[in-house]
Amino acid sequence: MHRLWHFRLCPLSRSIRITLAELGLQVEVVEEQPWDVSDDLLQLNPAGELPVLEIDAGPVLCGTYAISEYIAEELKRHPVDGLEVPLFPGNREERAEVRRLVDWFHGKFNREVTKELLFEKVYARLKGNPSSGPDADIVRAIRGNLRYHLSYISYLAHGRRWLAGEDLSFADIAAAAHLSSVDYLGEVAWDEFPQAKEWYARVKSRPAFRAILSDRVPGAAPPAHYTDLDF
Repeated sequence: MHRLWHFRLCPLSRSIRITLAELGLQVEVVEEQPWDVSDDLLQLNPAGELPVLEIDAGPVLCGTYAISEYIAEELKRHPVDGLEVPLFPGNREERAEVRRLVDWFHGKFNREVTKELLFEKVYARLKGNPSSGPDADIVRAIRGNLRYHLSYISYLAHGRRWLAGEDLSFADIAAAAHLSSVDYLGEVAWDEFPQAKEWYARVKSRPAFRAILSDRVPGAAPPAHYTDLDF
């Protein structure tokens, strides 16, 4: 069986978990602590970053780019229904737009919102520093960045059926993975961005999202709407 090294609130890991679930691929999951990387993970990925996917009788794939591209090339069709794998659909220009948005969310969004927010509200506490609460100035800046990204998601969702075009793609999965992590922490003002909210509701209603919504972090419960598919 394939093995995925992940952390339950890591959005990069979540995007691969959603992808594997979309394809109906069963994996063994190994949870890592991003703030305290194990020697076992370093042996697989010298960068010490998540996610890492060990393919059964195959290669070790490190990072969302390598994993998503490998899956897209290896599985041209869904192993169950035979339909096109929903990762990089369309022609060359359309696939380029998917990749641009994947880079936006796994790069820009992660740097400006998710990574810092997880550090301030989750990682610092789980590292054993419960008395050192989030820095108010940093959280305020993160919230400003988040509003900018939600506005951009609303813009994309207004003009397109899915974020990159007419078909669900890895861009939607990447964006939803980040928003799911941020939403777990109660930081998304959904009512101020109805178009982003409607798009996210469609993504999180998919069966592949169920495992993500069942995740819990000790000492930090999500808001009531987190698992509500209709908000």
